Formats: sequence, C-alpha cells, structure tokens
Amino acid sequence: MIIFLTGFMGSGKSHIGRELAPLMGFEHIDLDRWLEEQEGCSVKNIFEEKGEHYFRELERKFLEALDKERNLVISTGGGAPCFFNNMEIMNQKGLTVYLNRSKASNMEQLLKGQHRRPHLSGMSEEAVSKFYDEKMESRKSYYEQGKIKAGDADAEEIHIIIKEYLSLQTIQ
Repeated sequence: MIIFLTGFMGSGKSHIGRELAPLMGFEHIDLDRWLEEQEGCSVKNIFEEKGEHYFRELERKFLEALDKERNLVISTGGGAPCFFNNMEIMNQKGLTVYLNRSKASNMEQLLKGQHRRPHLSGMSEEAVSKFYDEKMESRKSYYEQGKIKAGDADAEEIHIIIKEYLSLQTIQ
C-alpha cells in the first residue's frame, strides 16, 4: 500500500513521512528529494533551468510509474496534487492523507525555513502571509480530495488514524 502525504509547503510532509514510514513498516520517499537525485540538482535549479512545467511532468511521471503493491510513505511536494490528474492518480494508487494544518502552524514553519524556499526568499512576514492565502485558495480544492484529513496530528496519531480508516474500509 502507498500512503501519500499532501498539504501546503511547511505542513510537515517530509518530517511526518520520515516518522510515519517506520511506524507502518514502510519505505519513505520524499518526492522532491527523489527528483533532485534523479536530475542531479535542486528543485530550485530545476525550476530556474528547465521551468515549472518540466518539474510538474517529472512529478506526474513518477506517480504514474508507481507500483501500488509497494509499501511506501510518499511525502509529496506542496504543488504535486494540483497539476494534471495527480490527485486522481494518488487516490487510485493508494491512500491520500491531507495535512491540513492551521495557517498559524504553517506560517511558523514557512517563516522558520524561508531561506530554503525560493518562492519566499526575502519576503516580509506580511508578504508570506499573503502568498499563503493566495496559494492555499488555488490549491485547497485539490488537497480536500484527500481521503484522510489529519489536521495538526503528529506521525503516531496519523498512524492510528490510518489503521482505523483501513479497518473501517475492510468492514464495508
């Protein structure tokens, strides 16, 4: 089974994925890191040198090629569910978990890691907040297609939520 972690940048997908995978007995793949390894450069450089469309194609091809029989926790990039039919692919191949953190929680993480995020580099807190609102508005309908909404749950709580969700699915 594949578990896809989705949500806005700064929602903790990579962190939760690293902690959730061993709890599930699964392998963890951070999609952005995996794509960086394949391309031999950072996501920022891929965007700058080859463009966003190229990057989004890489994400789509990765998702399409996945064997749904593998036991994986995949931390997607924040935009991955929002392009092509990626969310549909993820829902067909596995279980999607939307880390629908509060804005305050996301903002704290965005501001703390602002220097690592090319879109946010050099922005004031007010500008980051506006960026968050605008991007979230355009992405929320994709994220909401997730089968599980995890809110501010940590990895152990998400593990329990997933087990409960799966046990309900076998009953039906």
